[in-house]
Amino acid sequence: MRRICLTLPTNRACPATIAAIGAEALHAVGHFDVEVHLLILDSCDTATYEEHTAAVRRLPEHPRVVVHHLTEDDQREFLARAIGRAEATKPELLLGLMLPEALSYGACTNRAFLISFALGCESVHRRDSDSRYQVVDGTMVFPIHHELASLGRPAERATASETRLAPEHATRPVSMVGGSFIGPPSVDIDEIAAIDAGVHHDVVSLWAPLDASPEQKRELVEQSFRGAGHDAFERDHTTLSLVDPMRVDMCNIAFHGVHGRVPLPPATDTIGSDYFLIHLVHDAGLPGVLHNRHIVNFHTAERRTDAGFVAYQTRFVKFLLSMLYYHVVYDALARAGDTLLDERGHVRASAVAVLVRESAGIDPADNHERLRRLDTAYRQLGGRYADFADQLGRRGDRLLDEARGDMEDFALLTEEWERLVRAARRTPVYRPTGEDPR
Repeated sequence: MRRICLTLPTNRACPATIAAIGAEALHAVGHFDVEVHLLILDSCDTATYEEHTAAVRRLPEHPRVVVHHLTEDDQREFLARAIGRAEATKPELLLGLMLPEALSYGACTNRAFLISFALGCESVHRRDSDSRYQVVDGTMVFPIHHELASLGRPAERATASETRLAPEHATRPVSMVGGSFIGPPSVDIDEIAAIDAGVHHDVVSLWAPLDASPEQKRELVEQSFRGAGHDAFERDHTTLSLVDPMRVDMCNIAFHGVHGRVPLPPATDTIGSDYFLIHLVHDAGLPGVLHNRHIVNFHTAERRTDAGFVAYQTRFVKFLLSMLYYHVVYDALARAGDTLLDERGHVRASAVAVLVRESAGIDPADNHERLRRLDTAYRQLGGRYADFADQLGRRGDRLLDEARGDMEDFALLTEEWERLVRAARRTPVYRPTGEDPR
């Protein structure tokens, strides 16, 4: 029987999502020979945690569904023991990268990865608290159905409606199964488009390399953050291929194998910092399955507040600055191709770490230009965007340094990751009474 980890990281109240993901766990055990460990990583305040605890208590019980609801203190205690067992050279730094004080999309998923190994799970299936499942004829449409049908199998045995995979990849295991989302864009910047479509184009196009052609920038802007649009689910369709990273979203994803080799970037306050493995799976020639059980995205009210607006725009700016480095890494991954894999077909973490570390040394001139263009764009929008431009001017140098430092941190974590994974496999999530804290 396979043991899998269905995980929900959250820093906001989401009792309805907990109920829904509990239903997805029941669907998994009702249709597949699996044991589901439902892992809720809760970074909320005490009152919200208690609300979530009540939601967990209301979940229907099943002998093959085990729920783990962990506070940040619980997570920190586990991580400290796992890092200690790994005998890492910089344990305090690693603990900070795994559980930083600031928001980190990559770090919360990395914690799910390590805890899943401690639980003996072979795959991780991630959902988000600001999304929900589609409902057709009164029944929720669960992505896990397609994930469990193919994940970890040799590609030639995967279940798919169509195949777009070269024969030389057919014996490799399916390392990723994913879908996208419908509803509002994943990045909440439609207000910019409503104010000035031209400024929206100028800002979003900064995702591309600065020397990209106008046509390349136009195509990127048209695709960016739109997911699968607004088309509701009608019937299943799956494609076995090297999955295009633009077609999947981290709210609707499952990994097998690759997450034990390379972590996600632990960058803080950076939108999109958790998408690295999607690119790595594609560029290394690892098969994936793309499905159309898209999740419904929605925007929370918090980011509309003044404080939430500044925090969100800062994360978006840091995303744009991070792309200076990621474009270099992604291009190198694409050139490396199959050489990223060892003789057993596993990703070589050392090769990835070298590329990431080298990227941190590139000339930051393009990022200075990105900040200049952002300043112009935000001032043109006026209102609180102009106020944000003032803050950006004061914080620009620090953000530039953080974007570079994030890559150095990612390289370090990648170098240590396989050792951490081995240690996590030997570390109970819950420390037995009297156990040596190491």
